[in-house]
Amino acid sequence: MRQAVETIHLQTRGKGLYECTPQVVAWVRSSQIGTGLLTIFCRHTSASLVIQENADPDVQTDMEAAFERLVPEDNRLYVHTIEGPDDMPAHIRSALTGVQLSIPVMDGHPVLGTWQGIYLFEHRAAPHRRSLVLHLLGE
Repeated sequence: MRQAVETIHLQTRGKGLYECTPQVVAWVRSSQIGTGLLTIFCRHTSASLVIQENADPDVQTDMEAAFERLVPEDNRLYVHTIEGPDDMPAHIRSALTGVQLSIPVMDGHPVLGTWQGIYLFEHRAAPHRRSLVLHLLGE
């Protein structure tokens, strides 16, 4: 059994879904681990990870709009408001979607569906540099 670990960084431009599938696939391939389990961990409380359709960009638009409706930015709704009107909603959105993904690896590639991509879901309005830790265990 072998393991490999890497941290990748993504620069966001504010709220939205940022696909990182190509970076993850390239790293898995370079690890030379053919079969195993990939864990991706987002080291932030106001951004999250999702696997979502990557064929039609309307899906990302609809996802963002749905989260705006589910968790509105309204300081009257929250106690934690010191970091701005988008901070507490970002924490809630992150809790709803999660900060970790587990993806099987076969033949040296993450096993994703035909239209699936790996996304960092940025929940803050300002640009951020986000860190994702990739851990692959296998042989």
